[in-house]
This record gives sequence, structure tokens and C-alpha cells, in this order.
Amino acid sequence: MFEELRERIINIFTNRLTILWLVMVGLCAVLVYRCFSLQIIHGQEYLDNFILEQEKTRDIASTRGNIYDRNGNLLAYSELAYSVKIEDTFESGSGKNAKLNDLIYTLIKLVEKNGDDVITGFKIYVDEDDHFQYTVEGSQLLRFLADVYDHPNTSDLTQTEKNATPDDVMVYLSRYSGKGFHYAIGEREDPEDKDSTFIEGKGYSKKDWLKIVTIRYAMSQTAYRKYIGTTVATDISDETVAVILENSDILPGVTIEEDSVRKYVDSIYFAHLLGYTGKISSDEMTELNEQIQAEGGNADTYSINDVIGKSGIESYLETTLQGTKGYERVMVDNTGKVISVLERQAASAGNDVYLSIDKDLTIAVYQILEQKLAGMISSKIINSKYYIPGANSKSSDIKIPIYDVYFAVINNNIVDVSHLSDPEAGETETAVYSAYLTYKESAYEKLREELETKRTAYKKLDTEYEVYQSNIVTLLTKNGVIQSEKVDTDDATYIAWTTDETISLGEYLEYCIAQNWIDTSKLALDEKYSDSSSIFRALVTYIFDMVEDNSEFQKRFFKYMLLNDKISGKQVCMLLYEQDSIEIPFDDMEALKAGKITAYTFMMNRITNLDITPAQLALDPCNASVVITDVNNGQVLALVSYPGYDNNKMANSIDADYYAKLLNDKSSPLLNYATQYKAAPGSTFKIVTSTAGLLEGIINLKTSINCVSLYTNITPSPRCWSSYGHGNEVLWTAIRDSCNYYFYDVGYRLSTTTGVYNDAEGLNTLYEYADLYGLTEKSGVEISEYSPDVSTSDAVRSAIGQGSNSYTTAQLARYATTIATRGTCYDLTLLDHVTSASGSLLKTYTPVIRNTVDMPAEYWAAIQKGMRAVVENKSYFSDLAVEVAGKTGTAEQTKSRPNHALFISYAPYDAPEIAMATRVPFGYSSDYAAQISRDIMKYYFGLADEEELLTGTADTPDAGVTNEF
Repeated sequence: MFEELRERIINIFTNRLTILWLVMVGLCAVLVYRCFSLQIIHGQEYLDNFILEQEKTRDIASTRGNIYDRNGNLLAYSELAYSVKIEDTFESGSGKNAKLNDLIYTLIKLVEKNGDDVITGFKIYVDEDDHFQYTVEGSQLLRFLADVYDHPNTSDLTQTEKNATPDDVMVYLSRYSGKGFHYAIGEREDPEDKDSTFIEGKGYSKKDWLKIVTIRYAMSQTAYRKYIGTTVATDISDETVAVILENSDILPGVTIEEDSVRKYVDSIYFAHLLGYTGKISSDEMTELNEQIQAEGGNADTYSINDVIGKSGIESYLETTLQGTKGYERVMVDNTGKVISVLERQAASAGNDVYLSIDKDLTIAVYQILEQKLAGMISSKIINSKYYIPGANSKSSDIKIPIYDVYFAVINNNIVDVSHLSDPEAGETETAVYSAYLTYKESAYEKLREELETKRTAYKKLDTEYEVYQSNIVTLLTKNGVIQSEKVDTDDATYIAWTTDETISLGEYLEYCIAQNWIDTSKLALDEKYSDSSSIFRALVTYIFDMVEDNSEFQKRFFKYMLLNDKISGKQVCMLLYEQDSIEIPFDDMEALKAGKITAYTFMMNRITNLDITPAQLALDPCNASVVITDVNNGQVLALVSYPGYDNNKMANSIDADYYAKLLNDKSSPLLNYATQYKAAPGSTFKIVTSTAGLLEGIINLKTSINCVSLYTNITPSPRCWSSYGHGNEVLWTAIRDSCNYYFYDVGYRLSTTTGVYNDAEGLNTLYEYADLYGLTEKSGVEISEYSPDVSTSDAVRSAIGQGSNSYTTAQLARYATTIATRGTCYDLTLLDHVTSASGSLLKTYTPVIRNTVDMPAEYWAAIQKGMRAVVENKSYFSDLAVEVAGKTGTAEQTKSRPNHALFISYAPYDAPEIAMATRVPFGYSSDYAAQISRDIMKYYFGLADEEELLTGTADTPDAGVTNEF
């Protein structure tokens, strides 16, 4: 029995299952012991080592102050929102760039999945031809390039760096390796071969490539500050927040943070005035910190991630609106997660700014301008393909053929040409695209024939092919293929092409090659050393590739397709319908389809109803500006530039597609026509000349000058606008009649005080009196404004506002204010007062008188009497209950376009309250500007119902227009 028991025990211990069981028990014991050691004995030690706590200080952004109008109406405010930020959490190494780029690309796609946008503002954008372009030029571009190439000063840039194209910058920053930034954005030529050529940007669209570079560049700006996140997107939707949080496991270093974004009320009307906010640049950061330090503040107030005012009032009052940042001292783990808050200082909100602007008045002025421009355009349209001027036609006679309107719909991108080839394109879109392909092929064939064999002299070509060929040369020069710095403009062949037009384009280009004016490095040549014929063939290939890739050139085909009846006006109207580009009444659309109304009538209805605005057409006139002042203190009540734009799409993070659209818009909506557009003042300048003549003693109130139209004291002899002359004129009647002859003679007399005609003497005197009216300096408004130009040539013509006289609308508004006040010249201001966020008054802006014009009361009375008579002579002012005084000014810039229209005025005549300057570039006649001013006066003084004035439809000008200058 004992032996049997022993045998069983031996069998148990020698059994394989027993041995396996014992091994497992032993391993479990070891595991239990190890867990005990890790969690109990050494747990705290290992946890401390893992967490690697680190202290960091992070900013708490302040809330930007609000902007209000003079009556407390809100114009700009900040709104709580969510932002996406990213920190670089990858360890250094050969694969870091690839990992970071993949992370950023994934993040971009997640942000854009729900319609949100990632940051832009890199000074480069992708245009409609899918090319990289700069958004800045001049000194701003040099500063950007210095930052990119890591130079502290622009003077350190090499010539190659100064001439860097946007493509050069993108490639430089996206390199795989090298000195300076290298983000390794792209792919190997052969992904399987690590030694093959690295191609920058490969694998990404140009837009995505630019977005990755933008974010990488922004991250590099804060690389020296660990745990400082870079903003990738602002004001994101709840859906985007959810998507990013759901994917946090594949987005290391990506966080969602509360932020504030800038919002603008009725933005289109106030965009030029308010400006917008955006990410600070290195130059702006340095400048603002130096400004604050000079005022006794913290020299490190601004950091590279801050959002600041970039233009307008937002920029001018940046430090007033910004507020004071708070901070938090926190402990974070090695993943950036906050473990504890050590100290917290709350941010202080910025101050609120109250402008002198009247919101309702500004909106009304803008709408009146749009209605009047639409009326002017519709009144000039003729149902024709061409406008052919007569032998004695003037600029005021110019008409707009309806075919120019059809083409404008395409030319200014109301119709999206790129969608014509879309698989989901409509029936008309498909038909037009097919016609375009056929027409383009035929045009290319003829262009190639002209380049290579036929060689027709330029001036013997059809207008269509003259346009094509001149644009080819323009593009070759712009692209640097024709090196303009090498071209000899005195060369006989160059003159034969540009001036005499007696040679063909092919002959000119062959000559350019022979003279080494062509940069052959831009051509695809098979051999390093090529003969002239090889270079010419490569140049021809380059030309057709170039124009194929240029949307502006391609659009010209549509113009001549219309004129040659390859597509019709009705098809253009149908394109508007199929692309849903504008709102079209159902009845009109059905009538067009059924042939009950013509394309001409259909398009006229769209313009009349403002379904298509003057800005969208971008035909003359499509711009205007008005500045209205309070004559008692120089405050600006309205500063309006038409057209406006949506600065909500420019603030916080620029909408890149919208910005590109604005840059390509032919109505130039980004330009402030009230402060950044200068033109001759025309006859409005005659008040300066009157003042000079009176105070210099060369005329008096009884001086009579006989206007016989042709002024023969100088050669060539100028004429009065009245071809028959005005007869005898004294000062006030000369102002009333805007008699050029009278003021020519005053200019001549100012130049002959020594008995001999001296042009410089007259110009110097005119400058002196222009200065008294503030016309030698900017107007004083607190936004960007061009400096004025007082004429430096031809004293006689300068006396009527010609010569090189050139002023902004704001400067002319100050001029009108000075006249209204009989000599008080204010520095205009857009500001009223500033309060704290709690409403306490901090600052009131008081009127600043620049100077006064001391002149006898009877002189002022005569000048103002003449200005009152100007208005009394206008039938369209006859029913106005308030007496207005004003002066017209019509300035000719070129005979191929209408004249500029200008009117300065003030009211009431006996006790002035407001002064106004109204300008319509290429607006035909000053009478049109005067009619706009009349309607604004009606609105301001409550002389008509708002519904009567603001109809939302085109307002056709009154009859009785004159062409006085």
C-alpha cells in the first residue's frame, strides 16, 4: 500500500500537466510580486517619474472692446467661441517632420469636414488659376521675405531672396533638409527609394500644401516657447469640436480651447471704416511692444499668437480696444495636460469706443449710392454689340453696349466659368463649354499660324487678335520671360512693335531672342545650348501653356464668342439661372425661356431690380464715395465707400477663397474710395483760386472778365467748357457758371505779378491757398489715407483743378467744411469718446482746429453766393425744402472712359450743419454726383420718406445734365 502511494506521488510530480501547472503557479506568483512592487513599494516613485510635472505660464486672452456709432448702435463686438490649437509633442528625429505633417493634414481635413476653415494670413494665396501669389508688395513683401529667410533686417536679404517668387518661398520652406526652416512637406519621387529626389508639395493640392506651410510656419514662430499652442482654426462649429474630441487619440498635442472672435454688424457698410482683426506679425508685435514700453507699460504685452487690429479703427485704436491679458501658472504633465493651477490672474476687457459715425445715415448713403449707380448704368446701356463714337463725341456720350453687360457677367465671375465643365453642369453650361472648346481650338490654330508662318503686322490684325497678342506680350513680361530690364525701348524693332505696329508678334519675339531679351531658363529646352529656332519653338510652346493656364486670357474668348454669335445673350442669362448665381423672379425666367422677353430686357430687369449690382458688373461707373461732416466740430458723420465687403470673413482668420475673390474683383472692393482713391478735383478747386485771387489783390468782387471760350494768353490755348463763352463774369457768377475762362485768367494773373508770366510763381501761390483749406495734408481721419497732390505744373489749368491736382474724397470734405464755416479748417475725426467696459467715461475727443482762413466777410459772402447759385441753377434741387450751397467738378482722365463726377456741398445755406463731398469715378458728369448729394440731404434732413428714397431698385438720373468742368 505504501508502495502504491509512493508510486502515485511520483507519477503526479513526473506528469507533464503537473509540471506545467507548477510553472504557471510560479509565474503567477512572480507577477503578483511584481505588481505589488510596482504599485505599493515603488508606486509613487514611478508615478512621479512618469508624470514629469513641469510648471508653465499661459496667457488668458482679454475680451476686445466693442465699437459703437455716435448713438450707441453696436458695430463690432467679441463673441465667445472655440478654437483648435496644436502643440508640437513629437520627439526630434528623422521621422518627426513626416509625423507632424501627417498630423496637420489630418487635422485640416477634420476641421474642414463640417465647413470650418483653418487659419490663413501667410502673405501667400492660391489664385483662380491655381497659382501661388503674394498678398503684399513693396516694403511689406520684403519684411515677409526677411522673416521667411530668417533675416533680422530686410537689408540682409540677398538679391535672389528679394526676387523670390511665391513658388520659391513655398519650396524653400518645404525642403527636406537644408539651412533654415525645412518642413519636409512633400514626397520622394519614388516613395520606395529613400535616396530618390524629394519633391516639395507632392501628394497635396496647392491649397492643402499652403495650409500645411501656414500652420508649420506659425508653429515655428512659437517653437522657443514650449507648451504654447498654435491656433489652427477659430470660431469652429459644435460638430467640429465633437469630431476633434472623438479623434483625440490620433491627434497628439491638439486641443480645443475657449476663445473670443470678432464680429461685425452690417459689415458691408462699415468694413473700410472699422477694418478687421487678424494674427499679429513679428513686425507688428515689435512695434506695439515698443509703443507700450514707451508709455511705461510691459514690453512683452504682445506675443506672436495674439490677434490684433489689422486695418481701420481696429488698428488705429488697437491698444485701447485690446484690453489686458491675464495669466495662469499651472503644472502640466508630459502630455501637456493641466494637473493643477498654481496662480491665476483674470484678464481685463478692452475699452469701448464710440465713433462720430451715424450708423443709419451710413447705411442709407450706401444704399442711395448703389441705387444711383445702377440707374446711371441702366440709362447708358444700348441694345447693341458695339458703341461707336461719333466724330465729335465726348466722354459724356459714351454708351454701354448690352454685349459688354453679357461679358461682364462672365468677366467679373458672376458666372463661374470653371463650373461649365463640371460633370453636373446644366444643359446651357454644357452647350457653352462645348462652344468654348471649339472656339478656343480655332483661335489657338490662328494664333499659332500668326506666330510661326503668316506674320501679319500687328495693326493689320482684327481687333480680337490684337487683344490676344498684346496680352501674350504682357503675360510674357509679367512672368519674366521677356526681361523688361534688358529691353531697349529706343530700339527700332521695339518701336516698330509697340508704337508703329508694323511688325508681327512672331518677328518681335524672334528679335527678342536674338537680343537676349528672353530668359531661356524659363523655357523647356532639350539642350543647354540651343539655337534660335529651338528657343523660338520652346517659346511658342510656353506661350500656349501660359495662356491655357490663365483665366483672364481664357475669359476673352467668351467676349469674342458673344460678338461672333457663337454663344448668345440668352445663354448667358440661362447660365445665371443654372448656376443660381443671383435671385431671379420666376416670371422673368419663364418669360425668357418662352421667348416672351429678350435677353436684353431680362438683363435690364436684373440691373434695375439690383439683382445684379453695379459692383458685380464692374462697368463704369461701379464705385463711389461720400464723406459727410458736422461743420461745428469736424466730426465725420458718414464715410462711405462703394462697394464694401464682408469683414467678418477677413477677421480672426481670413477666408482664403473669399480673399482671393476680392483680390480678383474688378470693382476693387478692398480699396477705400473715400480715403485711398485720389483724382482731380475739377471745378471744385475754383474756390481755392477765388480765395487766392481776392487775397492777393489781383481781382476784387467787381472785377469783370469777358469769357469768349478760347483762352489765348498761353499756348496751347485751353477752352472754357462752354464753347460759346459766358460773356462778362464777376466772381460769384463765374462760380455759378463754373466759367473756366474766368479762372484761367485768375491763374494767369497769379503767375504774372512781376509783369512776366512765371508758371512756378502761380503754382506756389495756389499751393499756399490750397494749404489754408487743408488740401496739402491728409484730412485727419484715423484710418489709412493717401496724401494729397497739389498741382506742380501749368498754373493756368491748375487754377480750374486740372494740372496734377489730386485729392481724396475725405480731403475734399474737409475743404467743403472749411468753406461752410467761413474759414475754420478742422482736422476731421471719426472718434467721439471712449468708455471702460463698465461704462465709465475715459476720454472725449475734442475738435482740433488746424488753422483758420482769415478773409473779409464780403469775400466769403460772394463765394458762398456763387455756390448757392450753382444749386439754384439745378432743377432737381428746386423742390428741396432746405437751401443747399455747392460746387460741381467734372474731371477728365481719359477720352476712352467717362469723366469723374464730383460735388461738394453744405446745408443749410444760412446756418450750415453739415458739409459733404460726393465722388463717382468715371461717373460721366458732376450733375450725377450732385443728384446723389441731393437725395442724401433729403434723408439727413427728413425731407422724404425713407421708403421713397431707399427703394432697393435702380434710380435713373434726372434730366438736364451738363458737362461743365
